[in-house]
Order: sequence, then structure tokens, then C-alpha cells
Amino acid sequence: MTPPAAANAPATPNLTYVVGHKNPDADAICSAIAYAAFKEARGEHGYIAARCGNSNARIDTILSRFNQPLPHYLSDVSPRVRDLMTAPVVSVRESATCAEALELLDQHDVTLLPVTTAELKPVGTISLAQLGSFFVPRIKAPRIMRQVHTSLAAICTALKARPIHLVRGDEVQDFFVRLGTMDLSSFWSVSVRENIPANESIVIVGDRHDIQRRSIELGIRALVITSNLEPDDETVEMAQAAGVSLILSPFDSATTSWVVRTASNIERVIDPSIVIVDPDTRIADVRKKFSVTNHAVLVTNDQGCLTGIMTKTDIFKPVQTRLVLVDHNELTQAVPGAEEVTVTEIIDHHRLGAINTAQPILFINEPVGSTCTIVADMFRREGLQPSPQIAGIMMSGLISDTLHLNGPTTTRKDAILLAWLSEIAGVDSKQLADEIFNSGSVILANPPEKVVRSDFKVYTEEGLRFAVSQVEELGFGNFWQHAKPIAAAVQELRDAERLAFAALLITDINTQNSLLVVKGDAAFIGKISYPHVEQDEIFDMPGVVSRKKQLIPYLTTLIKEMAADGTLPSGKSGTPFRARRGAS
Repeated sequence: MTPPAAANAPATPNLTYVVGHKNPDADAICSAIAYAAFKEARGEHGYIAARCGNSNARIDTILSRFNQPLPHYLSDVSPRVRDLMTAPVVSVRESATCAEALELLDQHDVTLLPVTTAELKPVGTISLAQLGSFFVPRIKAPRIMRQVHTSLAAICTALKARPIHLVRGDEVQDFFVRLGTMDLSSFWSVSVRENIPANESIVIVGDRHDIQRRSIELGIRALVITSNLEPDDETVEMAQAAGVSLILSPFDSATTSWVVRTASNIERVIDPSIVIVDPDTRIADVRKKFSVTNHAVLVTNDQGCLTGIMTKTDIFKPVQTRLVLVDHNELTQAVPGAEEVTVTEIIDHHRLGAINTAQPILFINEPVGSTCTIVADMFRREGLQPSPQIAGIMMSGLISDTLHLNGPTTTRKDAILLAWLSEIAGVDSKQLADEIFNSGSVILANPPEKVVRSDFKVYTEEGLRFAVSQVEELGFGNFWQHAKPIAAAVQELRDAERLAFAALLITDINTQNSLLVVKGDAAFIGKISYPHVEQDEIFDMPGVVSRKKQLIPYLTTLIKEMAADGTLPSGKSGTPFRARRGAS
């Protein structure tokens, strides 16, 4: 068995993946390869053959025979944070000022910024709303309104000012801002009343020389002169002698006062209550992390460094991942996450299941023996001839699903298209069938737990979930040698998947007969009318070789009869057999 190439391999934007069902059989793999080739032949590029399960000996034989690589592995196509997040992200350092944060918000037209350390480790966020609240006047707390926590160097930067004389410019401290607009006699009275020390004060004044000099005499921390009005030499000398910083602002006094407040360090505005997620987190899980107050989540890498941001708006971005489903149409059988991405087409030959799409799509469903038959017919109707290798791939899927035209699902179209493909590939279908069916026993090549999942599908009928697996063998000898552990594996499958019952159909390709191993609800098993080989466990099913056309209709009929009689399994054994409302 060929293992997956990489778990959780990310889907690449602008590509459409053509993918079969979980636990793929030969037709699922071959039709995916063939349909991607058909799209390419039509000039439609960007279609990639994919799979959502492991290969097996039969598939490996087919691919090797026609020189085709194993399709791209998709373990889960659920949209991830990395698919929708904004990156690179605009952020601000925790040492920044409100002015710097406001400039970034305006420049990049965003309303929220992540705040990081110098090493880009997130410590919180700062929003336009938080900054607005910070600058709203607090009439009842005038002292707080005048307080600024910053450095003189930061004030100069915010003002784009010219420092004439700067003392301890990089020192961060609390300053109290005053406007020198009143008469000299009452100028300092408010500061005295509020007990504000002169050496923590910044005075903003125009060309009032008396206020300038009085401020210096008081020993204030800094004097900011507005409108680029140059102080006289005597004032400059006084400031230098007194150790008072002297700064020249290009703005008027009112504007200067407001800009000085924006020079405050953002540490008092930072919201530390952040939510951090990994880029591989599923979008469905991230939705749960948003709240009324939490409008964004931050995305970090393995080193804890900021790599992106996701807001509530990002959640509603269209997901780029696109799928074409082949050889199935039920979401219970599709690659995990298929219901969260865009399904653009479905090409299938099975019963219709419950599936909803946001937009109309191309849906081709034909009652033929294989999906490869449908794809081959599309080639032929479009006047396109596949390469010999792709023709051989389609032959293989058709032969495998119809048991070389001997299965009950075989139609006249299957036979006609097999002959057409055989001529193109230059391959005799009988010889190819022998090569495929002799390529190895699934039972001998795998442990029992893998045998029961090698071609495994989950169905829902009347609200009951059940599973049917199928393996094809040359005779029943290999099965009987491993019957007990295989039966135990069927029971483990039923328990693990929480099913009403699980069944394994073992088909003898030579005799066109099958055995059925069933584990589950006793009342249901008791309704099976085929002869018992092992009481209430293994049944002889002569002439039954098709899961789709023979076994599934029979089992669903039994379930419907039990529903009509009111005897469906209730789940009293502790296993919730019923599918949840809305499940498919």
C-alpha cells in the first residue's frame, strides 16, 4: 500500500481538484486522472487529479502499467486560517506612540493594529475606537486630560518639531501639559492648585516672552514655542542655563497641544486580551473564537511571531479551494471539508445523495457501470481522443467496476466504450482484466482493520447511518483463512464510526458470488433473508456482486420496512445510530 504523500497537504489557490471518494477504489482514482486529462484536452487548465485515501495493490498495478503518478493527496480541504488571513500584517511596536499608531491606521485604512515586541511577538491590539476613547475629553478629570506618558524625543517626532535645546530627550516619563495663554499673574496658579511639579510640566506658548521666561524660571521640563516663532537669544540662554528643553513647533498652540497628547506611549491603550491561532486552524473552529468584543484573532508561526491577522470580515471571504467530485455525490463519502468549499461539478454513476450547493453546477449522473465510462463518453462526444495512457487508465477503471463487463451494473454503453478505449490504448481488455484482478489479494496484503476500510462507504437511510465495504478476491480461500479477525475488524469499524451496522462484501470474481459479513443491531441482522454461513454474522449471497446496484438497494429496503413497522434501532445500546438532524 502506498502511504499518503503528506497529511493535511494544503490546497493551492486557483486550482480545481478532481477527487474521488474516501477509501478510493480503482474507478475513483482512474476517473479523477481521466477527467483532469479531459479538462486539459478541452483547453481548461488548472485541474489536478487528487485522492482522499491510500492506494492499494490493484491501483498501483494500474498506474504502473500506464505510467501515471499517484494523484495528489488531500486529507482535508476545510478552509484554514492561512487561506483567508491578511498577510503580511501591519503592526505597531509596543514602544510606539499614539501618533505612530494613528498614522499607520490612516495610511493602511485599517481600524485595528496588532501590537508586538521588537521580536514580533504579539502582546495585544490597539484600535481606532480605543484611541478615540483615549483622546475624548474627561471634563471631570482635568489632571488626567493634561497627562502625557512619553519622551521629549517622541514629542518632537509627533510634532515634526525642531529641538533647539533637548535635555534627557529619550527619557520616558509622565508629563503635564499647560498652555501659556493667560495673564502672567495667574499663569501658574492652576498647577499650584493641582500640585503639579514644575519639573514634570510642559508649557506650550506662542511669542509671549514673559510667559516663556517665567516658565524657565519655574524650572519646567520643556518649553514648546508654537508657529515656528523663534525665541530670542536671551530666552535660549536662560533655557540652556536652567536645563530646560526648548522645542519649536510648526503648529499653532491648539494643534500643538493635541499633537503632544498623541505622542503618548500606546502602552496605556493596548488591549492585552488577544486570541492567537495557528495558520492551520480550521475556519470553522476560528468562528467560535469571535465574540461581541473580540473582532480579530492574531496568527503566529511556530516561533510565536506574528504572521497574519483574521477579522470577522475575513471569515466571509470566498474560499479559493474548488472541487470536482467523481465517482460519488454524497458528502459522507467526500474528502473532509468538502461541504465548506466550492464544488463546481459532479460526475458519478451512483444513487443520488443529499448534497446542496450555493450555485448551479454541472452534475452528470448516468446509470452505467463506472464513472470512467462517463468520462470516456465525454471524450468521444467532444471529438477528443485521449492518449493511449489515459485510454488505458479509463479501461482499467471500467474493467474494475464492471468486473470486466460481467457485473450487474454493466450496460451496453460500457461495452461499446471499452472497445473504443481498447483500440486507442492498443491493449486487449481480457489481458488487462487478468492483470488487474491478479494484482494481489487485498486480504493477504493488509491487516484486517485496513481490509474493512479499503473500499468503505457510509450511507444514511431513514436517519440511520451504516457502512458497507467491499473487496474482490479470486475465490474465498483467503477470506476463510482470516474470517474471525476480519469479522472482529468489522465490529471495531462499527463501534469507531458509531454506526447502526457495518458490513463487508467479499466478492469472488471467478464465480460472481459474494459473502456478506455484518455486525450491528440484532433486529436488523435478523431481517436478512440470505442463507447463513455463520449464524447472524456471515451470509451467502449468490449472484450478488454489486454493492451499488444489488446490495445497497436490498439493505435500504430492509431499513424502510423496519421504519414502517416502527422497529428501527433506537440506540439503547449506547451507540447513537441515528444521524443528527441535517446530517447527510
